[in-house]
Amino acid sequence: MKKLDYKGYFFIAPFFAIFLVFNIYPVLLTFYYTFTSYEGYGTPEFIGLTNYIRIFSDTYFYEAFFNTWKIWGLNFALQLGIALLLAALFSDLRFKIKGLGFFRAIFYLPNLITISSVAILFSIMLDWRHGSVNMFLQQIGIISEPINWLNQPVTAQVSVALILTWMWFGYTFIVLMAGVSGIPGELYEAALIDGANRWQTFVHITLPLLKPIMLYVMITSLIGGLQLFDLPMLITDGLGAPEGSLNTMVLYLYNQAFRYNNYGYAATIAYALFLITVIFSAITFKSMYRKSVKE
Repeated sequence: MKKLDYKGYFFIAPFFAIFLVFNIYPVLLTFYYTFTSYEGYGTPEFIGLTNYIRIFSDTYFYEAFFNTWKIWGLNFALQLGIALLLAALFSDLRFKIKGLGFFRAIFYLPNLITISSVAILFSIMLDWRHGSVNMFLQQIGIISEPINWLNQPVTAQVSVALILTWMWFGYTFIVLMAGVSGIPGELYEAALIDGANRWQTFVHITLPLLKPIMLYVMITSLIGGLQLFDLPMLITDGLGAPEGSLNTMVLYLYNQAFRYNNYGYAATIAYALFLITVIFSAITFKSMYRKSVKE
């Protein structure tokens, strides 16, 4: 009988040790904290399901939940719409647009800028007294009085959504164009010969064959959108101003843990966010998958 050589386990042991210490252990410890009242020091006090009961009646959590969906929803609709429009233009044989590599680099460039730099840049641009956005809109006659973009709930949410769209539509465009490049060119040529217009070509060829890529984009965007934290944190006071309109779920979690030292409840919010992400990702995947199967 052949003897097993266990030397290989010594080579993979460091990876598993690091994975257990820095990945599995924090997840399990966070789950334990959800059943405790813990301020970050001393011994956690076991309180059972109190944190879970609290989260169902927490109006601030619901506010953060809906704020996150509003910002992500507007951002994703604009992001996907712009990326699809650009993908349709660049894949249209009638336009024959050249320099795709150059445009990819230009569109993706905002994604390479650090979020802190983006927050500072747009805080200056959206300043209601001296910001360039108000000055430009006043000069071309769209507005007569300066708009305080970051001090009104609706305009603050719209501003953050537009900034995120500017940052991420280039990535979505690149992913969609990768999908378009996989569509056989003969389909577009046949549609052109048969007299199909641009809209018909897009609806009946490009869009159906891009559905798997769009599903990937939607799920990854949903996961990232539900974790929205850095831009709302940096662009205002870090508490979700104005009037709590930028108080997202992760920002609420962060403030509960590190501003109010309520680690037990913050851990519960973290697990609630995890469950929400899993549920909505599964719903999105199943709905998109069923449509593609039926078609």
